[in-house]
Amino acid sequence: MKVLMINGSPRVGGNTAIALAEMEKIFTQEGIETEILQVGNQVIRGCAACYACVKNGKCIFSDAVNETAAKFESCDGLVIGSPVYYGSANGTLISFLDRLFFSSPFDKTMKVGASAVVARRGGLSATFDQLNKYFLISGMPVASSQYWNSVHGREPGQAVADGEGLQTMRTLARNMSFLMKSIALGREQYGLPEKEERIATHFVR
Repeated sequence: MKVLMINGSPRVGGNTAIALAEMEKIFTQEGIETEILQVGNQVIRGCAACYACVKNGKCIFSDAVNETAAKFESCDGLVIGSPVYYGSANGTLISFLDRLFFSSPFDKTMKVGASAVVARRGGLSATFDQLNKYFLISGMPVASSQYWNSVHGREPGQAVADGEGLQTMRTLARNMSFLMKSIALGREQYGLPEKEERIATHFVR
């Protein structure tokens, strides 16, 4: 099994990296392969709403989005980590996620999702909710922990002092591992849930 971890921070080795590394330790113990991609320090433009991806099966812009799509398709779980900027996720990360989720045509049903957010003080729960919406619209179960998935720290390295936050990350990784393994067993016996043809209701007629 494999988990793809997205670091949306521009800081390499910063507090978001510390939070994700704490999860990675548990995944390794659980026999789950991990790969961490640092996207927050890359130049990634937002979606142009051109719909070329609907025709081509990939985004028209050749950058980390298309490179990540194949890895996303082959993984069993996705972790998204972000610092908090003005009560929301890093803008580069959001541009990346908007295009990744919209342009990738494969079925994401029952891939397990988890988000982890880092801030000096406030805006954590709003950012946590923001990131979870990508999973919820895609049929992806969201892994839980013992608290909202957040770690505190401002200066690089301060996250190591947040004992509760790091414990939350470890618990999240254990719960996510259990959920992925359980889904794999359920898929073997029962398959995936039946899908209806999508109904898109427009409110302006």
